[in-house]
Amino acid sequence: MRWLKALTSNEQVALLFVVLFGFLMLLTVGLFLNSLRERESEDERLKSQLAWERVRRDLRAAWIGGCMFWVAWISGPLGATLLFALFSFLALREFITLVHTERSDHRTLIVAFFVLLPIQYMICGTRFFDLFTVFLPVYGFLVLPIVSALAGDPRRFLERNAKIQWGVMVCVYGLSHAPALLLLDIPGNTGRGAFLLFFLVMVVAASQIAQEIATRALRRRPVARQISRSFSMRAWWIGTCTGAVAGLLLYWITPFKAGQALAMAFLTAGAAGFGGLVMKALKKDAGVLYWGNRSSITGAVGLLDRIAVLCFAAPVLFHSANWYYR
Repeated sequence: MRWLKALTSNEQVALLFVVLFGFLMLLTVGLFLNSLRERESEDERLKSQLAWERVRRDLRAAWIGGCMFWVAWISGPLGATLLFALFSFLALREFITLVHTERSDHRTLIVAFFVLLPIQYMICGTRFFDLFTVFLPVYGFLVLPIVSALAGDPRRFLERNAKIQWGVMVCVYGLSHAPALLLLDIPGNTGRGAFLLFFLVMVVAASQIAQEIATRALRRRPVARQISRSFSMRAWWIGTCTGAVAGLLLYWITPFKAGQALAMAFLTAGAAGFGGLVMKALKKDAGVLYWGNRSSITGAVGLLDRIAVLCFAAPVLFHSANWYYR
């Protein structure tokens, strides 16, 4: 620990990426070698092949996420902001292509994509966090229905605007808090914002994995059967507590003390778990199983499925940390 504390902030973050990519490399090699083992029966061989296909998709996503995380760090505040702005654009595009909109909504969508989204990330990149926290919930919330009303189409006006506003709040407002963690100025944490983002990702990942395992292992008692037959409060508690423990174990890379890290991680993991349920409800309403629609040419590739929980968890961690240290 003395050696770690003696390193500069840049050296500490660089060591973080060495550990991260080293772990991914060992995991990839180990799983690949396991997939090459000979199986005694044809059924075992097919099961092994299917399992490898699923794991390979998750590994590819982990490598892409790790590389994007590294690019966000080395490119500085401007590059990180632009990178997450691109993610928000693609996620909002997926959301809009799979919900019902009218021709009269085109002006509103142009404002959402090419006015509100760039301004939100510009405010984030310049660290005007007082305006950053209220711009979309206040000004964006008011501007979008005004533009929609000027189009002169009253059909399902409330429904159409609610869908667009929901997409903007989740895909733009929620996700924009991830680069904000990189830029958040906390005493004693200057230049180490990458650790806060890493803390967020690891807490959410641990909670989601534990919740998925609990869902498969325990008897299901769904609390919202019409939305999800797999979501239960027992699985949510297990996932949230696991995320809290992961945050406690990682407290030393953050500006938090052990108890503070435990509380922050608990709130973050809990928000991620409920965020997944909310997104399932939205998918049910849209009539799709996944945001990625492979059978169409809408451009939906499933990005929102992977980042949806971060869109709910990132604002909770950001505002909790910002409020506490201010």
